[in-house]
Amino acid sequence: MKQLKVIISGGGTGGHIFPAIAIANALKKRMPEIQILFVGAKGKMEMEKVPAAGYKIEALWISGLQRKFTIKNLMFPFKVISSMLKARKILKQFKPDVVVGVGGYASGPMLRVATMAGVPALIQEQNSYPGITNKLLAKKVQKICVAYEGMEKYFPKEKIILTGNPVRQDIQNLEGKKPRAFEFFNLTENKPVLLVIGGSLGAKTINDSILKLLPVLADNNIQLIWQTGKNYFETAKQAVVPYADKGIYAFDFITKMDYAYAAADLVVSRAGASSVSELCIVQKPCILIPSPNVAEDHQTKNAMALVNYNAAVLVKDIEAKEKLKDEILRLINSESEKEKLATNISKLALNNAADIIAAEVINLASNKK
Repeated sequence: MKQLKVIISGGGTGGHIFPAIAIANALKKRMPEIQILFVGAKGKMEMEKVPAAGYKIEALWISGLQRKFTIKNLMFPFKVISSMLKARKILKQFKPDVVVGVGGYASGPMLRVATMAGVPALIQEQNSYPGITNKLLAKKVQKICVAYEGMEKYFPKEKIILTGNPVRQDIQNLEGKKPRAFEFFNLTENKPVLLVIGGSLGAKTINDSILKLLPVLADNNIQLIWQTGKNYFETAKQAVVPYADKGIYAFDFITKMDYAYAAADLVVSRAGASSVSELCIVQKPCILIPSPNVAEDHQTKNAMALVNYNAAVLVKDIEAKEKLKDEILRLINSESEKEKLATNISKLALNNAADIIAAEVINLASNKK
């Protein structure tokens, strides 16, 4: 069989990038000789994370439309034309057998150009409510890998495969990691641990709420692993200084996410698709605070997919500063409540998503006429 070539396109946040890398790793595992090229958005997080994972990446000059009128919106048509031309050039030079779209700005132009050229394509839709780009592309692609049931409301039923969302490999087995995690984060073993993750880029409401709660956490002997994102890190770093001996720490980005999950008794998180999938797999009780700043409010829909099964607690972004404290204290002190949430969330986990998607990608490429 000839050496296969695959383009994986998309990014913007860790929620798109880490699943994309997981798919690439699964493809490499199955076919060590496979050639994989990533296509991302200029200046976005993937331009750093993808090369760090050992893969080549090309950049398109593309970004989303701003919700309110800005000068950036005037640039949008030019960015679309520029990215379509660059995507066409990449397609001609690399000659992929199949193109995979994982969502994010770069995914649209690359998949559009590929499908127009007759290259087999697959979408990995991570959310319970798809964005406009994927709804439009659904007509043109061969397969659509989804993480939630009931997606035939948005996509052609015959193209859908329920796979779940690919997650970072290191979090798939946390067994035996707790002692190492406590050592890594310099935590005390007999005190509860709260993990706060606002997503790879941070989340202002969550960060502001936690900042206000630091004295409460310290008074209640609750330790904290706090991922703030780059923009908030300096503020958080200064704020946690008085509490270092209480096991309260801030990080701009957590590299050892498996250790963070292993140490945690309770997680506060945004409800991005990737975060929700990870929480299901690590089986952790969680409080979800959906971001209000995303298209079609899809994070609330992701969160409700868990809340409806009594598998997570939802706090609205607008109510976080008032309600988060009480919910954290209520849950972290109730073993029965935490156990119930952990049991219910574990039932929603879909494992081996990256392997299932990799098999579909290879199948598409192999059946290429």
